[in-house]
Amino acid sequence: MKRSLKLILASALAAATVGTVAFFALPASAEAASFTVTNSWSTGYQGEVTVSNPASSKINTWKVQLTLPAGSTIGQAWNATLATGGQTFTFTPAGWNGTIAGGSATSFGFVVTGTGRPTSCTVNGQACTGLTGAPSATATSAPGKTPTSAPATATGAPKPSATTASPTRTATAGGTPLAANGQLKVCGAGLCNQNGKKIQLRGVSSHGIHWFPGCYTGAAMDALATDWNADLFRIAMYVQEGGYESDPTGQTAKVNSLVDMAEAHGMYALIDFHVLNPGDPNLNLARAKEFFAKVAARNAAKKNVIYEIANEPNGVSWAGIKSYAEQVIPVIRANDPDGIVIIGTRGWSSLGVSEGSSSAEIIDNPVNATNIMYAFHFYAASHKDDYRAEVQKAAASIPLFVTEFGTVSASGDGAVDTAGTTAWLDLLDKLKISYANWNFGDKAEGSSILKPGSCNAGAFSGTGALTPSGQLIRSRIRTPDDF
Repeated sequence: MKRSLKLILASALAAATVGTVAFFALPASAEAASFTVTNSWSTGYQGEVTVSNPASSKINTWKVQLTLPAGSTIGQAWNATLATGGQTFTFTPAGWNGTIAGGSATSFGFVVTGTGRPTSCTVNGQACTGLTGAPSATATSAPGKTPTSAPATATGAPKPSATTASPTRTATAGGTPLAANGQLKVCGAGLCNQNGKKIQLRGVSSHGIHWFPGCYTGAAMDALATDWNADLFRIAMYVQEGGYESDPTGQTAKVNSLVDMAEAHGMYALIDFHVLNPGDPNLNLARAKEFFAKVAARNAAKKNVIYEIANEPNGVSWAGIKSYAEQVIPVIRANDPDGIVIIGTRGWSSLGVSEGSSSAEIIDNPVNATNIMYAFHFYAASHKDDYRAEVQKAAASIPLFVTEFGTVSASGDGAVDTAGTTAWLDLLDKLKISYANWNFGDKAEGSSILKPGSCNAGAFSGTGALTPSGQLIRSRIRTPDDF
C-alpha cells in the first residue's frame, strides 16, 4: 500500500503536529522546503524534498540536513549529493541544480532503510523547530532491485479513469520490471532477461536533461512507474548544445541521479550519449571515453543500466561508427562487463536507410564486441513501409533496440500520425523489439508527451496533462508486459 506523509518546512515561526503528519518551521525570510514520503513498506520508505525560493532574487546554493533516529539510515539519493555523519544526512546540489531562481524550486529524493522519520532538520544552516511523527509502514516491498511483491494492483484490476492518478502496475512474478527481469543480456538477435526469456521493454525518453530539469523529478518517475507502467526511462544527455561539453561534471551527476531514480522505481535506465551535431561520433571520442568510464564505474553493480554510446550518427560511414564503437566499448567493459551496449547506426540511426544504405552493411561487418545491440530510430509521419521492411529484415540477423521514436514527423513537430504509429508499434510488439518514445517533456511541439507548463505544475499522472501524442503512447505502454 502506498502512503503519503508531508513534512512542511515553511517560513513561519511555529510548528504543529496533526496525527502522523509533522511540521517543521523555518525562521522568517528563509528558503522553504517540503518533505514527502512518496512510498513506504515494512522496512523503509522513499522520501522527496522540494527546496523552493519564494523570494524574487535567486539563491546560489542550498543545503538540507536531516537527522534520523538510530536504526534508520539513508544509503541512496538522487538529484542531490549525499554525505553521512552519524545519524545526520546532508544533501547538497547535484551540480546542475544549485542555483534556484526567484519563485522556483528544485527537488531531490532518497530511500531510507528503517521506519524512523526525521527528528530535526536545517536548511541552509538555519535550524528548524518542531517534532515528527512516525507512522507505521504498511507496504510489503521496497522499490529497487528485489521487491517481493507488486507495489500496486494486480493484473485484471480496473485501470484508473482518465482524470485520476491512481497508481497501477501490471503484476509480474517479481513485481517491478527490474525485479522481474534482473540483469539483461543479448540472446541471439533479441533481448533476454536473467532467466533467458526473450522480452520487450517499453518506455519513454527524456528531452535534453539540461533543458527540462523540472520534468525529471520523483513525481514524474512515480507517474511513469505506477500510472504508465513503464519499464524503461531513457536519459538523453546532449553532448553539445549546452550539454556535457559545457558542464561534464554537472551532466554526469544528473545522469547518475536519474539512474538511481529509475532503479528506485523498478525501471531500467538507458544512458544516452546524445550526439547529433556534429554527426560523426569520433569528434566526441575523448568525451565519450571520459563519460562512459565514469558512469560505468559508478553504476557497474546496478542491474538496470543500459548504455547507448551514440544517439544519431549522421554524415559518417558505418566503418567510422564501427571504429568509434570498438574504442568506447572497451572503456565500459573495463568497469561493467555485463551491461548491454547499444550502438547508433548510420543515417540518424536508420540502419543506413536515410542515407541510401541498408542494414546489410552492419550484418556483413558487425561491431567486434559481445552483449551489444544496434539502435533504430523512426518518426511515424516520415518513415513508412520501406523503413518497416528494413527493420523486419534486420531483426532476423542482428539485435535491435528502438531507443527513440516519435509519433510525428522527423522534425519532432506536427500532427500525430496515429495510423503510422500503430503500424510501427504493432511491428515492434510482434518482433519483441524494445522502444522508448521521444519525448517526456513539455516543450511546445508535437512530439512532446506533456502539455506546456505541466512540469512546473508537477502534473504527470492521468491524461489531463497529456498531448495527443502522450495519450497515444500512454495507452500503448499501459498494456500488460510479457515477462
